[in-house]
Amino acid sequence: MSRFTEISSTRRVFMMQVATAATATLAVSQASAQAMVDEKDPQAVGLAYKADATKVDKAKNPKYAAGNNCANCALFQAKAGAAAGGCPLFAGKQVAAKGWCSAWAKKA
Repeated sequence: MSRFTEISSTRRVFMMQVATAATATLAVSQASAQAMVDEKDPQAVGLAYKADATKVDKAKNPKYAAGNNCANCALFQAKAGAAAGGCPLFAGKQVAAKGWCSAWAKKA
């Protein structure tokens, strides 16, 4: 086998490995972006997260005010009008735009 063929073969294998790794990374990131926070998750319970802000127990959460939800929270990471988005408090999962938790902070 000539030196050119060896280099070409090695390069071809490398490029296929890069393509496979990129595809796998994209698939994992899309799958994790789609996972929603479960209200029963220990962190969600600790932050009094509710997927529907209208169901927040106002007696247990005096910080809650009508109209507060994830969509108008400074921590919410999604385009305006999105039904769900990321939140740094729940890494790798999405919260409902209509949700609320005790860490809610008014958007600037």
